[in-house]
Amino acid sequence: MNKLKKVLYFLFFSITCFYIQAQEIALRQGPQVVSPEVMNDNSVVFHVYSPDAKTVTLNGSWMEYGETVNLSKNGEGVWSVKVGPLQTTMYHYNLFVDGVRAIDPTNPEAFRDGYRYASMLIMPGADADIYKINPVPHGTIAQVWYESPTLNLNRRMYVYTPPGYETSNEKYPVLYLLHGGGGDEEAWTSLGRANYILDNLIAAGKAKPMIVVMTNGNAYQTSSLKNAPGVETITRETIGQYTGMFEQSLVKDVVPFIEKTYCVKANKENRAIAGLSMGGGHTVTTTIEFPDVFGYVGVYSSGIDNPEAYPESKFVDLKNSGVNKYWVACGKDDFVKEYSKQLRNMLDKVGLEYEFYESEGGHTWANWRTYLSMYAPMLF
Repeated sequence: MNKLKKVLYFLFFSITCFYIQAQEIALRQGPQVVSPEVMNDNSVVFHVYSPDAKTVTLNGSWMEYGETVNLSKNGEGVWSVKVGPLQTTMYHYNLFVDGVRAIDPTNPEAFRDGYRYASMLIMPGADADIYKINPVPHGTIAQVWYESPTLNLNRRMYVYTPPGYETSNEKYPVLYLLHGGGGDEEAWTSLGRANYILDNLIAAGKAKPMIVVMTNGNAYQTSSLKNAPGVETITRETIGQYTGMFEQSLVKDVVPFIEKTYCVKANKENRAIAGLSMGGGHTVTTTIEFPDVFGYVGVYSSGIDNPEAYPESKFVDLKNSGVNKYWVACGKDDFVKEYSKQLRNMLDKVGLEYEFYESEGGHTWANWRTYLSMYAPMLF
Protein backbone atom coordinates (compact mmCIF):
# COMPACT_ATOMS: atom_id res chain seq x y z
CA MET A 1 0.00 0.00 0.00
CA ASN A 2 2.84 2.36 0.91
CA LYS A 3 4.45 1.55 -2.43
CA LEU A 4 1.23 2.47 -4.30
CA LYS A 5 1.03 5.77 -2.40
CA LYS A 6 4.61 6.56 -3.37
CA VAL A 7 3.83 5.87 -7.04
CA LEU A 8 0.68 8.03 -6.95
CA TYR A 9 2.54 10.81 -5.18
CA PHE A 10 5.33 10.66 -7.75
CA LEU A 11 2.81 10.85 -10.61
CA PHE A 12 0.98 13.77 -9.00
CA PHE A 13 4.28 15.60 -8.38
CA SER A 14 5.44 14.99 -11.98
CA ILE A 15 2.18 16.17 -13.52
CA THR A 16 2.15 19.28 -11.32
CA CYS A 17 5.73 20.14 -12.27
CA PHE A 18 4.93 19.61 -15.96
CA TYR A 19 1.87 21.87 -15.71
CA ILE A 20 3.83 24.62 -13.94
CA GLN A 21 6.64 24.37 -16.49
CA ALA A 22 4.14 24.54 -19.37
CA GLN A 23 2.55 27.65 -17.88
CA GLU A 24 5.96 29.29 -17.47
CA ILE A 25 6.76 28.55 -21.13
CA ALA A 26 3.38 29.94 -22.20
CA LEU A 27 4.00 33.11 -20.19
CA ARG A 28 7.41 33.54 -21.81
CA GLN A 29 5.87 33.02 -25.26
CA GLY A 30 3.06 35.44 -24.57
CA PRO A 31 -0.67 35.23 -25.26
CA GLN A 32 -1.72 32.92 -28.08
CA VAL A 33 -3.31 34.97 -30.87
CA VAL A 34 -5.09 34.06 -34.11
CA SER A 35 -4.35 36.24 -37.11
CA PRO A 36 -5.91 37.06 -39.48
CA GLU A 37 -9.36 36.62 -37.94
CA VAL A 38 -12.15 36.84 -40.53
CA MET A 39 -15.44 38.09 -39.10
CA ASN A 40 -18.98 37.31 -40.27
CA ASP A 41 -19.32 40.69 -42.00
CA ASN A 42 -16.07 40.14 -44.00
CA SER A 43 -14.11 42.53 -41.82
CA VAL A 44 -10.73 41.18 -40.71
CA VAL A 45 -8.87 41.57 -37.41
CA PHE A 46 -5.08 41.31 -37.41
CA HIS A 47 -3.17 40.54 -34.21
CA VAL A 48 0.52 40.32 -33.36
CA TYR A 49 2.22 39.81 -30.00
CA SER A 50 5.15 42.20 -29.69
CA PRO A 51 5.30 43.66 -26.17
CA ASP A 52 8.53 45.61 -26.69
CA ALA A 53 7.57 47.23 -30.01
CA LYS A 54 7.00 50.98 -30.11
CA THR A 55 4.86 50.97 -33.29
CA VAL A 56 3.18 48.32 -35.45
CA THR A 57 1.53 49.13 -38.77
CA LEU A 58 -0.10 47.11 -41.55
CA ASN A 59 -0.10 47.37 -45.34
CA GLY A 60 -2.34 45.17 -47.49
CA SER A 61 -2.94 44.83 -51.21
CA TRP A 62 -6.45 46.24 -50.70
CA MET A 63 -4.72 49.55 -49.80
CA GLU A 64 -2.78 52.09 -51.84
CA TYR A 65 0.93 51.47 -52.35
CA GLY A 66 2.83 52.73 -49.30
CA GLU A 67 -0.35 53.30 -47.29
CA THR A 68 -0.42 51.85 -43.78
CA VAL A 69 -2.82 51.60 -40.86
CA ASN A 70 -1.76 51.65 -37.19
CA LEU A 71 -2.32 48.76 -34.79
CA SER A 72 -3.13 49.43 -31.11
CA LYS A 73 -1.52 47.59 -28.17
CA ASN A 74 -3.39 46.16 -25.19
CA GLY A 75 -2.06 45.49 -21.70
CA GLU A 76 -0.75 42.03 -22.65
CA GLY A 77 1.44 43.33 -25.46
CA VAL A 78 -0.91 42.25 -28.28
CA TRP A 79 -1.31 44.71 -31.13
CA SER A 80 -4.57 44.65 -33.12
CA VAL A 81 -6.45 46.42 -35.87
CA LYS A 82 -9.74 45.78 -37.64
CA VAL A 83 -10.11 46.52 -41.37
CA GLY A 84 -12.80 46.09 -43.96
CA PRO A 85 -15.17 44.67 -44.78
CA LEU A 86 -13.09 43.33 -47.68
CA GLN A 87 -14.34 42.03 -50.99
CA THR A 88 -14.13 38.33 -51.74
CA THR A 89 -10.77 37.70 -53.41
CA MET A 90 -7.13 36.95 -52.57
CA TYR A 91 -4.89 39.49 -50.84
CA HIS A 92 -1.38 39.78 -49.49
CA TYR A 93 -0.18 41.91 -46.59
CA ASN A 94 2.76 42.75 -44.34
CA LEU A 95 3.21 43.96 -40.79
CA PHE A 96 5.82 46.63 -39.98
CA VAL A 97 7.20 46.29 -36.45
CA ASP A 98 9.11 49.45 -35.58
CA GLY A 99 9.47 49.98 -39.31
CA VAL A 100 10.77 46.48 -40.09
CA ARG A 101 8.72 44.56 -42.66
CA ALA A 102 7.52 41.16 -41.41
CA ILE A 103 5.10 38.41 -42.29
CA ASP A 104 2.27 37.59 -39.90
CA PRO A 105 3.90 35.09 -37.48
CA THR A 106 0.66 33.18 -36.80
CA ASN A 107 -0.43 32.90 -40.44
CA PRO A 108 1.12 29.84 -42.15
CA GLU A 109 0.11 31.11 -45.61
CA ALA A 110 2.98 33.16 -47.03
CA PHE A 111 4.74 33.56 -50.35
CA ARG A 112 7.76 35.20 -51.97
CA ASP A 113 7.62 38.06 -54.45
CA GLY A 114 11.19 38.52 -55.65
CA TYR A 115 13.13 39.57 -52.54
CA ARG A 116 9.96 40.32 -50.57
CA TYR A 117 7.90 37.91 -48.48
CA ALA A 118 4.25 38.54 -47.66
CA SER A 119 1.39 36.83 -45.86
CA MET A 120 -1.66 35.66 -47.79
CA LEU A 121 -5.36 36.15 -47.07
CA ILE A 122 -8.18 34.64 -49.13
CA MET A 123 -11.54 36.14 -48.25
CA PRO A 124 -14.19 33.41 -48.48
CA GLY A 125 -16.86 33.53 -51.16
CA ALA A 126 -17.63 32.47 -54.70
CA ASP A 127 -15.30 35.02 -56.32
CA ALA A 128 -12.31 33.54 -54.47
CA ASP A 129 -13.05 29.89 -55.21
CA ILE A 130 -10.95 29.98 -58.37
CA TYR A 131 -7.79 30.62 -56.27
CA LYS A 132 -8.47 28.10 -53.50
CA ILE A 133 -7.33 24.52 -53.04
CA ASN A 134 -10.68 22.88 -53.69
CA PRO A 135 -11.62 19.17 -53.56
CA VAL A 136 -10.98 18.64 -57.28
CA PRO A 137 -8.35 16.60 -59.16
CA HIS A 138 -5.01 18.38 -58.98
CA GLY A 139 -2.22 18.72 -61.50
CA THR A 140 1.48 18.41 -60.79
CA ILE A 141 4.09 21.16 -60.51
CA ALA A 142 7.63 20.08 -61.43
CA GLN A 143 10.82 22.07 -61.06
CA VAL A 144 12.66 21.23 -64.26
CA TRP A 145 16.25 22.04 -65.16
CA TYR A 146 17.12 22.39 -68.83
CA GLU A 147 20.05 23.40 -70.99
CA SER A 148 19.85 26.77 -72.72
CA PRO A 149 22.50 26.87 -75.46
CA THR A 150 21.27 30.33 -76.48
CA LEU A 151 22.19 31.72 -73.05
CA ASN A 152 24.94 29.16 -72.39
CA LEU A 153 23.28 28.31 -69.07
CA ASN A 154 21.61 25.47 -67.20
CA ARG A 155 18.29 27.00 -66.12
CA ARG A 156 15.17 26.15 -64.12
CA MET A 157 11.51 26.38 -65.03
CA TYR A 158 8.25 25.27 -63.44
CA VAL A 159 6.02 22.96 -65.47
CA TYR A 160 2.37 22.29 -64.65
CA THR A 161 0.91 19.06 -66.01
CA PRO A 162 -2.87 18.66 -65.69
CA PRO A 163 -4.66 15.98 -63.65
CA GLY A 164 -4.30 12.56 -65.27
CA TYR A 165 -1.29 13.48 -67.39
CA GLU A 166 0.94 10.77 -65.91
CA THR A 167 -1.44 7.94 -66.85
CA SER A 168 -2.75 9.36 -70.12
CA ASN A 169 -1.77 8.53 -73.69
CA GLU A 170 -3.09 11.87 -74.88
CA LYS A 171 -1.01 14.75 -76.20
CA TYR A 172 -1.65 18.17 -74.68
CA PRO A 173 -1.52 21.81 -75.81
CA VAL A 174 0.91 24.13 -74.05
CA LEU A 175 0.62 27.60 -72.52
CA TYR A 176 3.90 29.45 -71.98
CA LEU A 177 3.17 31.80 -69.08
CA LEU A 178 5.63 34.63 -68.37
CA HIS A 179 6.19 36.64 -65.19
CA GLY A 180 6.86 40.34 -64.69
CA GLY A 181 9.83 42.44 -63.64
CA GLY A 182 11.21 41.53 -60.22
CA GLY A 183 9.71 38.04 -60.49
CA ASP A 184 11.07 34.70 -61.58
CA GLU A 185 9.93 31.18 -62.43
CA GLU A 186 8.12 30.80 -59.08
CA ALA A 187 5.95 33.89 -59.46
CA TRP A 188 2.98 32.41 -61.32
CA THR A 189 2.58 29.51 -58.87
CA SER A 190 3.37 31.48 -55.71
CA LEU A 191 1.57 34.78 -56.27
CA GLY A 192 -0.46 33.88 -59.34
CA ARG A 193 -1.92 30.59 -58.05
CA ALA A 194 -1.75 29.44 -61.68
CA ASN A 195 -1.84 25.72 -60.89
CA TYR A 196 -4.93 26.06 -58.68
CA ILE A 197 -6.65 28.29 -61.22
CA LEU A 198 -6.04 25.65 -63.91
CA ASP A 199 -7.12 22.82 -61.58
CA ASN A 200 -10.40 24.56 -60.86
CA LEU A 201 -11.10 25.63 -64.45
CA ILE A 202 -10.37 22.15 -65.81
CA ALA A 203 -12.49 20.47 -63.14
CA ALA A 204 -15.40 22.80 -64.01
CA GLY A 205 -15.03 22.04 -67.72
CA LYS A 206 -14.23 25.70 -68.42
CA ALA A 207 -10.70 25.12 -69.75
CA LYS A 208 -9.13 22.28 -71.69
CA PRO A 209 -6.43 20.25 -69.95
CA MET A 210 -3.11 21.84 -70.86
CA ILE A 211 0.52 21.97 -69.86
CA VAL A 212 1.69 25.32 -68.49
CA VAL A 213 5.37 26.28 -68.73
CA MET A 214 6.66 29.01 -66.42
CA THR A 215 10.32 29.80 -66.98
CA ASN A 216 12.65 32.52 -65.73
CA GLY A 217 12.35 35.63 -67.89
CA ASN A 218 15.58 37.15 -66.58
CA ALA A 219 18.21 36.11 -69.12
CA TYR A 220 21.01 36.70 -66.59
CA GLN A 221 19.64 34.20 -64.05
CA THR A 222 19.83 30.43 -63.82
CA SER A 223 16.95 30.22 -61.33
CA SER A 224 15.09 32.33 -58.79
CA LEU A 225 17.31 35.10 -57.38
CA LYS A 226 20.47 33.34 -58.60
CA ASN A 227 22.45 35.20 -61.20
CA ALA A 228 24.56 33.34 -63.72
CA PRO A 229 28.22 32.76 -62.76
CA GLY A 230 30.21 35.96 -63.15
CA VAL A 231 27.14 38.22 -63.36
CA GLU A 232 27.16 40.94 -60.74
CA THR A 233 24.12 42.82 -59.46
CA ILE A 234 22.11 44.06 -62.42
CA THR A 235 21.75 47.83 -62.81
CA ARG A 236 19.91 50.11 -65.24
CA GLU A 237 23.18 50.50 -67.09
CA THR A 238 23.95 46.77 -67.45
CA ILE A 239 20.51 45.26 -68.04
CA GLY A 240 20.34 46.55 -71.61
CA GLN A 241 22.86 43.97 -72.82
CA TYR A 242 20.27 41.23 -72.18
CA THR A 243 17.53 42.81 -74.30
CA GLY A 244 15.94 40.23 -76.60
CA MET A 245 17.97 37.30 -75.26
CA PHE A 246 15.15 35.71 -73.26
CA GLU A 247 12.80 35.75 -76.24
CA GLN A 248 15.41 33.96 -78.35
CA SER A 249 15.98 31.37 -75.64
CA LEU A 250 12.25 30.80 -75.14
CA VAL A 251 11.72 29.80 -78.77
CA LYS A 252 15.07 28.16 -79.48
CA ASP A 253 15.64 26.36 -76.15
CA VAL A 254 12.47 26.09 -74.05
CA VAL A 255 9.90 25.16 -76.70
CA PRO A 256 12.08 22.39 -78.24
CA PHE A 257 12.87 21.02 -74.77
CA ILE A 258 9.18 20.86 -73.82
CA GLU A 259 8.23 19.22 -77.11
CA LYS A 260 10.98 16.63 -76.74
CA THR A 261 10.32 15.89 -73.07
CA TYR A 262 6.52 16.05 -72.70
CA CYS A 263 3.56 14.58 -74.56
CA VAL A 264 2.45 17.71 -76.39
CA LYS A 265 0.82 18.75 -79.63
CA ALA A 266 3.79 20.38 -81.32
CA ASN A 267 2.21 22.93 -83.64
CA LYS A 268 1.23 26.58 -83.64
CA GLU A 269 -2.48 25.92 -83.07
CA ASN A 270 -1.61 24.19 -79.79
CA ARG A 271 0.88 26.71 -78.46
CA ALA A 272 -0.21 29.76 -76.47
CA ILE A 273 1.83 32.49 -74.84
CA ALA A 274 0.89 35.12 -72.26
CA GLY A 275 2.72 37.39 -69.86
CA LEU A 276 2.23 40.19 -67.38
CA SER A 277 4.09 43.51 -67.39
CA MET A 278 7.69 42.62 -68.41
CA GLY A 279 6.39 39.21 -69.49
CA GLY A 280 3.78 40.97 -71.60
CA GLY A 281 6.61 42.84 -73.30
CA HIS A 282 8.39 39.52 -73.84
CA THR A 283 5.15 38.19 -75.34
CA VAL A 284 4.83 41.07 -77.81
CA THR A 285 8.48 40.78 -78.88
CA THR A 286 8.50 36.98 -79.12
CA THR A 287 5.40 36.82 -81.29
CA ILE A 288 6.56 39.45 -83.80
CA GLU A 289 10.08 38.01 -83.98
CA PHE A 290 8.76 34.44 -84.36
CA PRO A 291 5.30 34.87 -85.96
CA ASP A 292 4.88 31.20 -86.85
CA VAL A 293 5.28 29.76 -83.33
CA PHE A 294 2.27 30.76 -81.18
CA GLY A 295 -1.38 30.62 -82.17
CA TYR A 296 -2.71 32.37 -79.04
CA VAL A 297 -1.34 35.60 -77.57
CA GLY A 298 -2.16 37.22 -74.21
CA VAL A 299 -0.72 40.57 -73.14
CA TYR A 300 -1.48 41.59 -69.53
CA SER A 301 -0.69 45.10 -68.24
CA SER A 302 1.86 45.73 -70.96
CA GLY A 303 2.23 46.88 -74.53
CA ILE A 304 4.56 49.07 -76.58
CA ASP A 305 6.64 51.60 -74.67
CA ASN A 306 8.63 52.84 -77.68
CA PRO A 307 6.75 52.50 -81.00
CA GLU A 308 9.93 53.05 -83.00
CA ALA A 309 11.37 49.82 -81.59
CA TYR A 310 8.43 47.76 -82.93
CA PRO A 311 8.40 47.85 -86.74
CA GLU A 312 4.94 47.81 -88.29
CA SER A 313 6.12 45.24 -90.84
CA LYS A 314 6.66 42.67 -88.10
CA PHE A 315 3.06 43.02 -86.93
CA VAL A 316 1.97 42.60 -90.54
CA ASP A 317 3.95 39.36 -90.66
CA LEU A 318 2.27 38.19 -87.46
CA LYS A 319 -1.15 39.00 -88.87
CA ASN A 320 -0.38 37.17 -92.13
CA SER A 321 0.86 34.12 -90.24
CA GLY A 322 -2.57 33.72 -88.62
CA VAL A 323 -3.44 34.21 -84.95
CA ASN A 324 -6.32 32.31 -83.35
CA LYS A 325 -6.73 34.78 -80.49
CA TYR A 326 -4.94 38.00 -79.53
CA TRP A 327 -6.12 39.13 -76.10
CA VAL A 328 -5.06 42.36 -74.36
CA ALA A 329 -6.00 43.28 -70.77
CA CYS A 330 -5.17 46.28 -68.61
CA GLY A 331 -6.53 48.06 -65.54
CA LYS A 332 -8.13 51.50 -65.67
CA ASP A 333 -5.62 52.77 -63.12
CA ASP A 334 -2.59 50.88 -64.45
CA PHE A 335 0.45 53.11 -64.98
CA VAL A 336 1.23 51.25 -68.24
CA LYS A 337 -2.20 51.81 -69.77
CA GLU A 338 -0.67 54.16 -72.36
CA TYR A 339 1.66 51.34 -73.50
CA SER A 340 -1.36 49.07 -73.80
CA LYS A 341 -3.11 51.73 -75.89
CA GLN A 342 -0.08 52.06 -78.18
CA LEU A 343 -0.09 48.30 -78.74
CA ARG A 344 -3.77 48.39 -79.62
CA ASN A 345 -3.16 51.29 -81.99
CA MET A 346 -0.55 49.21 -83.78
CA LEU A 347 -2.86 46.21 -83.99
CA ASP A 348 -5.61 48.44 -85.39
CA LYS A 349 -3.21 49.95 -87.89
CA VAL A 350 -2.20 46.59 -89.39
CA GLY A 351 -5.68 45.11 -89.08
CA LEU A 352 -4.80 42.36 -86.64
CA GLU A 353 -8.00 41.44 -84.81
CA TYR A 354 -7.82 41.40 -81.02
CA GLU A 355 -10.01 41.53 -77.96
CA PHE A 356 -9.46 44.09 -75.22
CA TYR A 357 -10.55 43.75 -71.61
CA GLU A 358 -10.35 46.75 -69.27
CA SER A 359 -10.60 45.94 -65.59
CA GLU A 360 -10.83 48.05 -62.49
CA GLY A 361 -7.64 48.63 -60.53
CA GLY A 362 -4.03 48.87 -61.55
CA HIS A 363 -0.76 46.98 -61.88
CA THR A 364 -1.60 44.21 -59.42
CA TRP A 365 -1.64 40.45 -59.00
CA ALA A 366 -5.35 40.71 -58.24
CA ASN A 367 -5.82 41.68 -61.89
CA TRP A 368 -3.29 39.23 -63.34
CA ARG A 369 -4.89 36.26 -61.60
CA THR A 370 -8.23 37.38 -63.02
CA TYR A 371 -6.75 37.76 -66.49
CA LEU A 372 -5.38 34.21 -66.42
CA SER A 373 -8.74 32.84 -65.26
CA MET A 374 -10.37 34.61 -68.23
CA TYR A 375 -7.68 33.81 -70.80
CA ALA A 376 -7.21 30.07 -70.16
CA PRO A 377 -10.81 29.17 -71.18
CA MET A 378 -10.23 30.89 -74.56
CA LEU A 379 -7.39 28.57 -75.51
CA PHE A 380 -7.29 25.62 -77.85
